[in-house]
Order: sequence, then structure tokens, then C-alpha cells
Amino acid sequence: MDLNYTPEEEAFRRQVRNWLDENIPTSGLRGFDRNADRDKSTLEKMKIWQRRVHQAGYLALSWPKEYGGQAMDPVRQSIVNEEMVRTRAPALIGAMGISMVGPTLITWGNDEQKARYLPKILTAEEIWCQGYSEPGSGSDLASLRTRAEIVGDEFVVNGQKVWTSNAHFADMMFCLVRTDPDAPKHRGISYILIDMKSPGITVKPLVQMTGDRGFNEVFFDNVRVPRRNLVGKLNEGWMVANATLFHERNMLGSTTTTQMLFNRLKTLAAATMRGGRPLTEDPVFRQRLADLEIRVEATKYHMLRQLTDSIRGRNPGLGAWVNKLVGTELNHDLATAAMEAMGDYAMLARDDGHAMDRGFWPYEWMFTLGLVIGGGTSHIQKNIIAERGLKLPKSR
Repeated sequence: MDLNYTPEEEAFRRQVRNWLDENIPTSGLRGFDRNADRDKSTLEKMKIWQRRVHQAGYLALSWPKEYGGQAMDPVRQSIVNEEMVRTRAPALIGAMGISMVGPTLITWGNDEQKARYLPKILTAEEIWCQGYSEPGSGSDLASLRTRAEIVGDEFVVNGQKVWTSNAHFADMMFCLVRTDPDAPKHRGISYILIDMKSPGITVKPLVQMTGDRGFNEVFFDNVRVPRRNLVGKLNEGWMVANATLFHERNMLGSTTTTQMLFNRLKTLAAATMRGGRPLTEDPVFRQRLADLEIRVEATKYHMLRQLTDSIRGRNPGLGAWVNKLVGTELNHDLATAAMEAMGDYAMLARDDGHAMDRGFWPYEWMFTLGLVIGGGTSHIQKNIIAERGLKLPKSR
């Protein structure tokens, strides 16, 4: 296998790199940092940035052209992702729409839904949130209890969702609801699209251990949703939901994020003195960096194998589950190494003037711990890989 980019792909990389160097905002946004405040002013700046990326032709490159994409192979999208991380470009505020619900609608949505929702996903006119988890229905998602009864041409939704990222500023939600309470739990579920401005929706932010309010509880009290907002067939939403979960797990296990974290860890180690020398010269910590780099490189090559499968039209199998399991745990281990490198300074919050690296690592350590749980816990991922991939007996 030739792991090198072709001359045409390298030329595309230079084109993307030059565009980013000329267009990344010089102030107002904080690049990769996950803890950038999402106030109204910041949200608008992030929307403007996404529109700029879209207008330049660097957004959703693999989407079909009729839906606003570039119909390019996945390699070009991978190059754009790498360059966005390299330059610490601002995050895409509509990432959940671009990476999760958009691809799901392209596969499962009808023509009316594609025409209605896909363009506004790309232009950040509509920001999406995910209505999956509920109290008591997290890893066992199929046990969800939020009801949607059909009344005429509408669904009437009642129930609660929890850990709903971005619900406090989202315009739309892609949501799983139970439409047949008598069916087996993996059946009788439907996938619907809900306008977050609908009467009867209440959003309550949840304060995380990071101090942020990115997650939310969402309550539905007789919320009316048009039946045309059903994606796929009635009571067969579990198949649609799995398509979205596949995209979510790929997103959570992103190797570009992992590479950025490792590079930042190396920079921290080089600048941190211990025993009169930088940590990069300490034999014990150097060995730890080497072990982590081996894992970072392994995830990269695993992703390249998936990229090859995608180009050749092969089924990726359980690759997304492996991505999520390995990627989120590795990211947390990178943050743990950084915390140990900083010693007592690791206790300082991001707002403390004495915090190292602007307090990035304590925040990242807490945030990545949450991602080990979110999108299906590591235990659940291991069970899926073991049972479906290795054909081992089901756990009891």
C-alpha cells in the first residue's frame, strides 16, 4: 500500500493551507479549545466562519454536489481536516449537522427533507442537536420511553431527553421517539426532526464538572411535530439511528484531534523542567511519550485502512466502534500524561493566571473523560466489537 499522497493531493493540501493561512480569523475565536464560550456574539462569529469555509468549497467535500457538497473522494476531506487541526482553525459550529444528521438524511431522507434541511446545515442557518439519551436510557438506548402519538397529520411528543449537546442554542433536533409501545424495544422506534422553537419544549442546561453548560435536559410537553418530519419508515427508526451513531462514533474518534493533542503534549513536555532538564530529556517521561506516539500512529493507520475501504466501496464493518473506543480512551490518556507532567500546576483552573498552557489540560482531562462515556461507553463498545466482530458469546 502506498501511504503517500499523490502530487495532485499534495497540490490540494497546499491550496487548503494557503487559504486557511489567509482566512483564519485573527481574533474573537479560540481555535481548537473546546471551552470557548458560546455566547450570542461567539455563535454568530462561528456561523460566519462556517459560511466562509463553505463558500470556499472546503465543507462537506464528500457530499453529492446536488446537496451542496463537492462530490470529492474521502482523501480530500481528510486533507482538509488535517489542515484545520494544523492551523488550529475555529471549530465548525454546525459539525453535528455536517457529520451526523446530514449524511443520515442523504441516505434515509426523502427529496423534500433533503431540499429543506441540507442547505441550511451547510450555511449554519440551522444548528442541530441530538435527542437520543434519556434518564435510564443511555447505553441501552433502545429502552427509550419518550412517546410520540400520531394525531392526524402530527406526532404529539411527550417525554425527556438528557445530555443533549447544544440544545440551548440549537434550531433543530434529530430525535428518537417510541411510536409503538407494544413492540419489542428495538422496534416501535421512529426517527423524527423537531423544531426546537416548537411550543412545549423546555431546555434546562446542566453544569458539567468543567464548569460549562454545553449539555442540557430537554422536556417535551405535548409538542406537535408534522408527520412529514419522519425520516425513514414509521417504527423502523432504529435502522436510521444506527446510521447516525456510525457517523457520531467516527466523529468522536477523530484522529486529527488525537494528533493535535499529542503535538500539544510534546510542546508542553519540552517547556516543562524537571531536575534541571526538560521532560523530553527525562528517560521515564520520554518512554511514556514513545508509548503514546505508538498508539497515535496506530490509530492513524487504522483510519487510513478505513479511508481505503471507503474509496473502494467496501463495508467498513466495526471500524467506527473501534475508532470511538480507541480514540476517546487515547485522548484521555494524553490529557492524563499532561496533567502528570504539570505536577501541582495541574490543579489550576483555566482562569488562573498561573495556569500552564492557559489551563487547557485540566479542562481537556475532564472533557475527554466525558467522551469515553458519551456516544456509547467503552464497555458497550467492547461488547459490540466482541459479539459482532469477533463472534464471542454475549455477555451476561
